[in-house]
Amino acid sequence: MQLDLNLLTALDALLEEGSVTGAADRLHLTAPAMSRALGRIRRATDDRILVRTGRTMTPTPHAIAIRGRVHALVQQAQAVLAPSHDLDLSTLERTFTLRWHDAVTTAVGPAVLAAVQAQAPGVRLRLLAEADADTNDLRHGRVDLELGADEPLLPDVHTETATHDRLVAAFRPQHPLARGELTLRRYSQADHITVSRRGRLRDPIDDALHEHGTGRRVIAAVPTLAAALHFARQNDILVAVPEHMSREGIREAGLEIRPLPLTLPPVPLILAWHRRYDTDRAHTWLRDIVRTATRAISPSETDKPHQT
Repeated sequence: MQLDLNLLTALDALLEEGSVTGAADRLHLTAPAMSRALGRIRRATDDRILVRTGRTMTPTPHAIAIRGRVHALVQQAQAVLAPSHDLDLSTLERTFTLRWHDAVTTAVGPAVLAAVQAQAPGVRLRLLAEADADTNDLRHGRVDLELGADEPLLPDVHTETATHDRLVAAFRPQHPLARGELTLRRYSQADHITVSRRGRLRDPIDDALHEHGTGRRVIAAVPTLAAALHFARQNDILVAVPEHMSREGIREAGLEIRPLPLTLPPVPLILAWHRRYDTDRAHTWLRDIVRTATRAISPSETDKPHQT
């Protein structure tokens, strides 16, 4: 049987993108060319692979069953054909696009930039704010590396919990709660703001309070941690922030912090990247730098990598 191994790359793209147009964009082909490739794949496998359902395309059971093996084979082929020489950081010229939570950017960004410039002066970093909605930017190559508390739910995105942080309550020294113990009752009766790029007025703290038979009054939602700390500096309000990632911002705002009067799970800091970069030496080097800088800011007992 004559096999065209280009069909394997096309099949991998089709299964990851879930559309002919998306796969064509990924492989820099025209949509008609990708449609022809899908036709050849269907004849070779004797399976429809992708079936149109309304405006989207749904993978067949056979396509779902082979998706992992197809992706692994493509990755292995790329590794075999990759240049065998070691990465030369002194001559590396590349721009990496990073999307991070603003607290992480402030806390980790300077150390990452310093390490990158010391080792690979030809590398540039483009740091973007978190989007207010889920995107496919990792999948489409518009973002190289994400770092935040949310885990992307995409089968082709690799995630790793780099470290953990814990939430604390921050408020100005003039706040009435600065005097005395921060009890659950006093915490519940205070005014609060949330940090949410989507403007949400509720978060897991409210669920924990509900389990204790109480609640809180959230008077505003702000999109960034920097904005929340600025609000707290000028108003008698509380804001829950990650302790280690917010350290510099808390100090500069002159705020005080107290442990939350609640038992909450630690906040994960999750690295996420598309699996096409699993064997990319430069990307691996950058991940190591980000991982090291993140753990230096927020060490925890759960720092052993957990990958998916």
